[in-house]
Amino acid sequence: MSEQKAPIIVKRIKKTSGGHHGGAWKIAYADFVTAMMAFFLLMWLLGSTTRGDLEGIAEYFKTPLKVAMQGGTGSGDSSSVIKGGGADLTRKNGQIKKGEVDADRKSYNLKAAQAELERLETAKLKQLKQRLEAAIDRNPTLKQFKRQLLIDITSEGLRIQIVDEQNRPMFNLASAELQPYTKVILHEIAQVLNDVENRISLSGHTDARPYANGERGYSNWELSADRANASRRELIVGGMSEAKMLRVVGLASSVPFTQAKPFDPVNRRISIIVLNKRTEEAITKEASGAEVTDQNGASDALDRRAPPSDVAAPAAAAK
Repeated sequence: MSEQKAPIIVKRIKKTSGGHHGGAWKIAYADFVTAMMAFFLLMWLLGSTTRGDLEGIAEYFKTPLKVAMQGGTGSGDSSSVIKGGGADLTRKNGQIKKGEVDADRKSYNLKAAQAELERLETAKLKQLKQRLEAAIDRNPTLKQFKRQLLIDITSEGLRIQIVDEQNRPMFNLASAELQPYTKVILHEIAQVLNDVENRISLSGHTDARPYANGERGYSNWELSADRANASRRELIVGGMSEAKMLRVVGLASSVPFTQAKPFDPVNRRISIIVLNKRTEEAITKEASGAEVTDQNGASDALDRRAPPSDVAAPAAAAK
């Protein structure tokens, strides 16, 4: 037995994963926590950033830096043969130059500002209309002539029309002398017109009955102009500032109140318009010879009606 060799014993150690004592899961968990922290930090930044800053950040990421600074040559750039693609190759739906973006923004902002100013001005004119209507109802003298006072909003501004009735004319027969009650009406209107900064346009109108000598001597044109100026003077006597008057015209029977009845007494009237800014600028530019265009580039045509042709009717006493 002593001569026998001792047995060789080999010990094999089986290697296993660390299980809950290992560290691999800790790395994954740390990545997850870091990502969540970055996410919540982003949410906090978005919540605390102003809208203007957010739009600036969004614009930065939407527009490549080179194109924004120099114009670039991207596939959707305005200098590309295919400008943005799509069915209409003339449109610029892709990248555009920075200068063009700024121009579009300025144009949009200008139109928005003009629309807002017009909205505010229309609201003021509506308030003025309500005040005039209330003044008519308060004044017993004016209230009995309520049917002869027509107030409405037009494209030119707030229009106040004082019209004749069959047995209640505003002026003496075939003259520019105002009736006493017409002066009262104009004085009351004058008190209210000073409360708005808008300027005034005043026009006189007659019916279509011509004078006996036709249009060669003193005619409806002179009569309507004289009546308009007589009304202007009475407004100033009533307290309206003289500087508010922008235009005084006599239109004879060229713009009748009722087209179907040219001899109707209602066609004899005085029209006072509290002008909106757009019409006021158009009149001023027209007087200076400048061309007036609206936002769409179309010419802003004011009323340039030609004098009426002679009407074959007997001379009328009432005008």
